[in-house]
Amino acid sequence: MHSKILRDKVVLARTSVVELPSLAVPSKLDALVVVLVRPRNPLNIGAAARAMTNFGAHELRLVNPYQVAFREARSAVGAADVLKKAEEFATLAEAIADCSLVVGTTAVRNRILHHPLRQLHDDGGEAIRQHLRTGRVALLFGSEKIGLTNDDFSHCHWLMTVRTERNHISMNLGQAVAVCLYELARAARDELAREPAEPANAGEIEQIAQGLLEALGPSGYTKPGTEAVTEKKVRRLMLRFNMDAMDAKVFLGMIRQIAWKLRQPPQR
Repeated sequence: MHSKILRDKVVLARTSVVELPSLAVPSKLDALVVVLVRPRNPLNIGAAARAMTNFGAHELRLVNPYQVAFREARSAVGAADVLKKAEEFATLAEAIADCSLVVGTTAVRNRILHHPLRQLHDDGGEAIRQHLRTGRVALLFGSEKIGLTNDDFSHCHWLMTVRTERNHISMNLGQAVAVCLYELARAARDELAREPAEPANAGEIEQIAQGLLEALGPSGYTKPGTEAVTEKKVRRLMLRFNMDAMDAKVFLGMIRQIAWKLRQPPQR
Protein backbone atom coordinates (compact mmCIF):
# COMPACT_ATOMS: atom_id res chain seq x y z
CA MET A 1 0.00 0.00 0.00
CA HIS A 2 2.78 2.40 0.92
CA SER A 3 4.56 1.89 -2.42
CA LYS A 4 1.33 2.40 -4.37
CA ILE A 5 0.66 5.73 -2.60
CA LEU A 6 4.21 6.82 -3.27
CA ARG A 7 3.91 5.92 -6.98
CA ASP A 8 0.68 7.90 -7.22
CA LYS A 9 2.37 10.91 -5.68
CA VAL A 10 5.26 10.61 -8.12
CA VAL A 11 2.88 10.50 -11.10
CA LEU A 12 1.06 13.58 -9.79
CA ALA A 13 4.32 15.44 -9.34
CA ARG A 14 5.48 14.57 -12.85
CA THR A 15 2.25 15.80 -14.44
CA SER A 16 2.15 19.04 -12.45
CA VAL A 17 4.90 20.88 -14.33
CA VAL A 18 4.49 24.61 -14.90
CA GLU A 19 7.05 26.43 -17.05
CA LEU A 20 7.78 29.99 -15.92
CA PRO A 21 9.97 32.55 -17.68
CA SER A 22 13.53 32.65 -16.33
CA LEU A 23 14.81 35.76 -14.59
CA ALA A 24 18.14 35.09 -16.35
CA VAL A 25 20.27 37.10 -13.94
CA PRO A 26 23.23 35.75 -11.91
CA SER A 27 22.31 34.47 -8.45
CA LYS A 28 23.34 36.09 -5.20
CA LEU A 29 22.34 33.08 -3.11
CA ASP A 30 25.59 31.11 -3.33
CA ALA A 31 26.20 31.54 0.42
CA LEU A 32 22.68 30.40 1.35
CA VAL A 33 22.26 26.95 2.92
CA VAL A 34 18.78 25.40 2.84
CA VAL A 35 18.35 23.09 5.84
CA LEU A 36 15.41 20.68 5.98
CA VAL A 37 14.93 19.42 9.53
CA ARG A 38 13.37 15.95 9.80
CA PRO A 39 11.61 16.03 6.40
CA ARG A 40 9.26 13.08 5.95
CA ASN A 41 8.14 13.06 2.31
CA PRO A 42 10.77 12.43 -0.38
CA LEU A 43 8.65 14.30 -2.91
CA ASN A 44 8.82 17.42 -0.75
CA ILE A 45 12.58 17.09 -0.54
CA GLY A 46 12.71 16.83 -4.31
CA ALA A 47 10.42 19.84 -4.71
CA ALA A 48 12.65 21.86 -2.38
CA ALA A 49 15.72 20.89 -4.43
CA ARG A 50 13.96 21.89 -7.62
CA ALA A 51 13.04 25.29 -6.16
CA MET A 52 16.69 25.78 -5.21
CA THR A 53 17.81 25.29 -8.80
CA ASN A 54 15.04 27.63 -9.98
CA PHE A 55 16.28 30.51 -7.87
CA GLY A 56 20.03 30.02 -7.63
CA ALA A 57 20.60 28.26 -4.29
CA HIS A 58 22.87 25.24 -4.43
CA GLU A 59 23.55 23.85 -0.96
CA LEU A 60 20.99 21.52 0.59
CA ARG A 61 21.41 19.94 4.01
CA LEU A 62 19.08 17.49 5.72
CA VAL A 63 18.81 16.72 9.42
CA ASN A 64 17.59 13.20 10.17
CA PRO A 65 15.55 12.82 6.96
CA TYR A 66 13.05 9.99 6.44
CA GLN A 67 15.05 7.46 4.45
CA VAL A 68 12.87 6.54 1.50
CA ALA A 69 15.21 7.03 -1.43
CA PHE A 70 14.80 10.81 -1.38
CA ARG A 71 17.85 11.24 -3.64
CA GLU A 72 15.86 9.70 -6.50
CA ALA A 73 12.71 11.80 -5.92
CA ARG A 74 11.16 12.45 -9.31
CA SER A 75 9.75 15.75 -8.11
CA ALA A 76 13.32 17.12 -8.30
CA VAL A 77 13.06 17.83 -12.02
CA GLY A 78 16.38 19.31 -13.13
CA ALA A 79 17.74 19.19 -9.57
CA ALA A 80 19.32 15.73 -9.44
CA ASP A 81 22.72 17.28 -8.80
CA VAL A 82 21.44 19.18 -5.76
CA LEU A 83 20.01 15.96 -4.28
CA LYS A 84 23.16 14.02 -5.08
CA LYS A 85 25.33 16.55 -3.25
CA ALA A 86 22.89 17.07 -0.35
CA GLU A 87 24.55 16.47 3.02
CA GLU A 88 22.90 14.55 5.85
CA PHE A 89 23.44 15.32 9.53
CA ALA A 90 22.34 13.64 12.72
CA THR A 91 21.82 16.93 14.57
CA LEU A 92 20.88 20.47 13.67
CA ALA A 93 23.93 21.83 15.49
CA GLU A 94 26.19 19.92 13.11
CA ALA A 95 24.26 21.06 10.04
CA ILE A 96 24.64 24.77 10.81
CA ALA A 97 28.08 24.80 12.43
CA ASP A 98 29.71 26.84 9.63
CA CYS A 99 26.86 29.39 9.29
CA SER A 100 27.11 32.83 10.88
CA LEU A 101 23.37 33.55 10.62
CA VAL A 102 20.66 30.96 11.30
CA VAL A 103 17.04 31.82 10.48
CA GLY A 104 14.13 29.52 11.28
CA THR A 105 10.86 29.61 9.37
CA THR A 106 7.54 29.29 11.16
CA ALA A 107 3.81 29.67 10.56
CA VAL A 108 3.62 30.95 14.18
CA ARG A 109 0.16 29.54 14.94
CA ASN A 110 -0.57 30.01 18.68
CA ARG A 111 2.98 29.48 19.83
CA ILE A 112 4.75 31.74 22.28
CA LEU A 113 7.98 32.77 20.60
CA HIS A 114 11.10 33.86 22.44
CA HIS A 115 12.88 35.04 19.30
CA PRO A 116 12.47 38.14 17.11
CA LEU A 117 9.98 37.45 14.34
CA ARG A 118 10.33 39.05 10.90
CA GLN A 119 8.26 38.96 7.73
CA LEU A 120 9.88 37.52 4.60
CA HIS A 121 8.67 40.29 2.29
CA ASP A 122 9.60 43.02 4.75
CA ASP A 123 12.76 43.21 6.85
CA GLY A 124 13.35 39.44 6.96
CA GLY A 125 14.39 39.02 3.36
CA GLU A 126 16.47 42.18 3.40
CA ALA A 127 18.32 41.11 6.57
CA ILE A 128 19.22 37.78 4.94
CA ARG A 129 20.42 39.43 1.73
CA GLN A 130 22.58 41.84 3.70
CA HIS A 131 24.23 39.00 5.63
CA LEU A 132 24.81 36.94 2.48
CA ARG A 133 27.28 39.60 1.34
CA THR A 134 29.66 38.73 4.14
CA GLY A 135 28.76 35.32 5.56
CA ARG A 136 26.94 32.03 5.19
CA VAL A 137 23.23 31.91 6.08
CA ALA A 138 21.27 28.81 7.10
CA LEU A 139 17.55 28.94 6.35
CA LEU A 140 15.71 26.25 8.32
CA PHE A 141 12.49 24.48 7.38
CA GLY A 142 10.82 22.03 9.75
CA SER A 143 9.08 18.73 9.13
CA GLU A 144 5.75 18.58 7.33
CA LYS A 145 3.94 17.44 10.48
CA ILE A 146 5.10 19.81 13.23
CA GLY A 147 7.52 22.27 11.65
CA LEU A 148 10.47 23.40 13.74
CA THR A 149 10.44 22.68 17.47
CA ASN A 150 11.39 25.01 20.31
CA ASP A 151 14.68 23.16 20.54
CA ASP A 152 15.28 23.92 16.84
CA PHE A 153 14.45 27.56 17.51
CA SER A 154 17.13 27.71 20.19
CA HIS A 155 19.73 27.44 17.42
CA CYS A 156 18.26 30.43 15.52
CA HIS A 157 19.25 34.07 15.65
CA TRP A 158 15.71 35.02 14.70
CA LEU A 159 12.59 33.61 13.03
CA MET A 160 10.84 34.43 9.78
CA THR A 161 7.30 33.92 8.56
CA VAL A 162 5.42 34.29 5.29
CA ARG A 163 2.18 36.24 5.32
CA THR A 164 -0.71 33.90 4.46
CA GLU A 165 -4.47 33.81 4.94
CA ARG A 166 -5.39 33.46 8.61
CA ASN A 167 -7.69 30.49 8.06
CA HIS A 168 -4.94 28.51 6.29
CA ILE A 169 -1.51 29.58 7.52
CA SER A 170 0.55 26.42 6.95
CA MET A 171 2.34 25.75 3.67
CA ASN A 172 3.61 22.62 2.01
CA LEU A 173 7.35 22.19 2.63
CA GLY A 174 8.29 22.44 -1.03
CA GLN A 175 6.07 25.49 -1.48
CA ALA A 176 7.57 27.21 1.56
CA VAL A 177 11.09 26.74 0.23
CA ALA A 178 10.06 28.02 -3.21
CA VAL A 179 8.32 31.12 -1.84
CA CYS A 180 11.24 32.06 0.40
CA LEU A 181 13.87 31.54 -2.29
CA TYR A 182 11.80 33.39 -4.87
CA GLU A 183 11.56 36.46 -2.65
CA LEU A 184 15.26 36.38 -1.80
CA ALA A 185 16.30 35.88 -5.43
CA ARG A 186 13.81 38.40 -6.82
CA ALA A 187 15.01 41.22 -4.63
CA ALA A 188 18.65 40.29 -5.18
CA ARG A 189 18.14 40.34 -8.95
CA ASP A 190 16.36 43.69 -8.70
CA GLU A 191 19.44 45.04 -6.96
CA LEU A 192 21.64 43.71 -9.78
CA ALA A 193 19.36 45.21 -12.42
CA ARG A 194 19.51 48.64 -10.80
CA GLU A 195 23.11 49.54 -11.48
CA PRO A 196 23.84 52.84 -9.72
CA ALA A 197 23.99 55.67 -12.26
CA GLU A 198 26.57 58.44 -12.04
CA PRO A 199 24.85 61.48 -10.51
CA ALA A 200 24.94 64.83 -12.28
CA ASN A 201 27.50 67.16 -10.75
CA ALA A 202 26.88 70.73 -9.59
CA GLY A 203 28.36 72.18 -12.76
CA GLU A 204 25.96 70.27 -14.98
CA ILE A 205 23.00 71.29 -12.84
CA GLU A 206 24.09 74.93 -13.04
CA GLN A 207 24.31 74.70 -16.83
CA ILE A 208 20.74 73.42 -16.93
CA ALA A 209 19.54 76.18 -14.61
CA GLN A 210 21.22 78.88 -16.69
CA GLY A 211 19.86 77.38 -19.89
CA LEU A 212 16.35 77.44 -18.44
CA LEU A 213 16.75 81.05 -17.36
CA GLU A 214 17.91 81.93 -20.86
CA ALA A 215 14.75 80.37 -22.29
CA LEU A 216 12.38 81.74 -19.64
CA GLY A 217 13.27 85.36 -20.34
CA PRO A 218 12.18 85.51 -24.00
CA SER A 219 9.21 83.26 -23.26
CA GLY A 220 7.74 85.92 -20.95
CA TYR A 221 7.79 83.76 -17.83
CA THR A 222 10.35 85.90 -16.00
CA LYS A 223 8.97 89.32 -15.13
CA PRO A 224 11.26 92.37 -14.92
CA GLY A 225 12.76 92.74 -11.46
CA THR A 226 12.21 89.08 -10.50
CA GLU A 227 15.28 87.63 -12.21
CA ALA A 228 17.20 86.93 -8.99
CA VAL A 229 14.23 85.23 -7.29
CA THR A 230 13.49 83.17 -10.40
CA GLU A 231 17.10 82.06 -10.64
CA LYS A 232 17.04 80.73 -7.07
CA LYS A 233 13.74 78.92 -7.66
CA VAL A 234 15.00 77.30 -10.85
CA ARG A 235 18.24 76.17 -9.22
CA ARG A 236 16.42 74.66 -6.23
CA LEU A 237 14.02 72.88 -8.57
CA MET A 238 16.84 71.35 -10.60
CA LEU A 239 18.62 70.16 -7.48
CA ARG A 240 15.48 68.41 -6.21
CA PHE A 241 15.33 66.31 -9.39
CA ASN A 242 18.52 64.43 -8.37
CA MET A 243 19.30 63.76 -12.04
CA ASP A 244 21.99 61.37 -13.16
CA ALA A 245 24.70 62.54 -15.54
CA MET A 246 23.11 61.05 -18.66
CA ASP A 247 19.69 62.57 -17.98
CA ALA A 248 21.35 65.92 -17.29
CA LYS A 249 23.02 65.87 -20.72
CA VAL A 250 19.73 65.05 -22.45
CA PHE A 251 17.85 67.74 -20.51
CA LEU A 252 20.54 70.35 -21.22
CA GLY A 253 20.45 69.53 -24.94
CA MET A 254 16.66 70.05 -25.07
CA ILE A 255 16.87 73.34 -23.17
CA ARG A 256 19.62 74.67 -25.42
CA GLN A 257 17.57 73.81 -28.48
CA ILE A 258 14.55 75.65 -27.05
CA ALA A 259 16.68 78.68 -26.15
CA TRP A 260 18.20 78.72 -29.65
CA LYS A 261 14.78 78.54 -31.26
CA LEU A 262 13.51 81.44 -29.14
CA ARG A 263 16.40 83.59 -30.30
CA GLN A 264 15.52 83.14 -33.95
CA PRO A 265 13.67 86.02 -35.70
CA PRO A 266 10.02 85.26 -36.39
CA GLN A 267 9.36 83.90 -39.85
CA ARG A 268 7.24 85.97 -42.20
